[in-house]
Amino acid sequence: MKLRVGQTLMSTVDSTSVVVVRASAEEVAVTCGGADMVDSKAGADAPRGVPDPDQLDGTLIGKRYADDDLGLELLCTKPGVGTLAVGGKPLPVKGARPLPASD
Repeated sequence: MKLRVGQTLMSTVDSTSVVVVRASAEEVAVTCGGADMVDSKAGADAPRGVPDPDQLDGTLIGKRYADDDLGLELLCTKPGVGTLAVGGKPLPVKGARPLPASD
């Protein structure tokens, strides 16, 4: 799927919802719990499937998940039990940038 900045993606296996903060230049398949995520405007109201038991690390509200190699960054707006991944590779939580020294 070709992602756009500001696009909202929803999981089809749990309650996870994310907003695209940085979009990859190439098409990517974002999954949650092992199932493809869908555009929220596509009408996916409630989870319809079962998550992969090996991909249940969960998502945390307000955290950013990123892959710098792809140029992809997602902001979690609703938490869930599934693991966010791209191409089968889990997306790590993006760490906070250190604040500048105030000396």
